[in-house]
Amino acid sequence: MSKVSYYTPEGLKKLKDELNQLRDVERPKASQAIAEARDKGDLSENAEYDAAKEAQGLLEMKISKMEELVANARIIDESQLDTSKVLVLSTVKLENLNNKMQLSYTLVAESEADLKAGKISVTSPIGKGLLGKQVGEIAEIQVPNGTLKLKILDISRE
Repeated sequence: MSKVSYYTPEGLKKLKDELNQLRDVERPKASQAIAEARDKGDLSENAEYDAAKEAQGLLEMKISKMEELVANARIIDESQLDTSKVLVLSTVKLENLNNKMQLSYTLVAESEADLKAGKISVTSPIGKGLLGKQVGEIAEIQVPNGTLKLKILDISRE
């Protein structure tokens, strides 16, 4: 059974664009590389042919995984989401109780995560620890260097 992933419309479009790029541009390039290597003679000692075939196999595997992701993707209607607790696409304002710093993260699907943009995956340890929490609650999250205590200050949709 495949895992359903939730995306914003932009995130799903980006995923589909990448899949189309792989199918329409990269796949023909891989086939062309194999054909060129095959034309160079004896296949039993042709490292270029072996490398091209291996690259094609890896490309086909990546395409297959992306096709599965797209097939199991669901778009989230942000207007229907509850803002009383942390869910996918929640923008959460937090206070780290260990060092009193305030931070803000938006919880997104794994493929849309971008820490520099403040987007963390719902499958990350912090994302999992925040899901379902409400304003005022403290999430205690196990991270490699100990336990993070994050107090939820605000939940919004942006």
